[in-house]
Amino acid sequence: MKNYKLTIIGAVCALLVYLGSMVFKVELFELLLELLDELEHLEIDELIIPLLVFITFFVADSVRRSRADRIAKEKVKIYQAMVQSTHHVLNNLLNQMLFVKMKAEDTPGFDPEVIDIYDKIVEDAETQIHALSNVTTVSEESIHDSVRPK
Repeated sequence: MKNYKLTIIGAVCALLVYLGSMVFKVELFELLLELLDELEHLEIDELIIPLLVFITFFVADSVRRSRADRIAKEKVKIYQAMVQSTHHVLNNLLNQMLFVKMKAEDTPGFDPEVIDIYDKIVEDAETQIHALSNVTTVSEESIHDSVRPK
């Protein structure tokens, strides 16, 4: 019902105009023709068809833009939910990896260079997660650019 609100309003208005013309015995089309005939000397009648063509395309373009805007907003919502979920999963992974690092540091003879490499990997992952979370335009290119190595 919500999706057809304007259609229902239009149908009710059309019905009211029809009933009004029947009750008051008014010929609306003939009145329109008389009005156009009176305006003939101003040449306004020449503008009606081009104006109708323009209005038709204007309305079609507005509907198309509205649909595209709705789709773009939905994409942003889905993207944000996906990023938040991914952020949660990766933070859990990083916390679990921190536990592995602590165990490695407590292990005698464990190569400290491996721990340094681990720290660098974790730092890079956190930087990429943060960059991915801050994407403002949802497009394949902007998402790839946010995590592309600099």
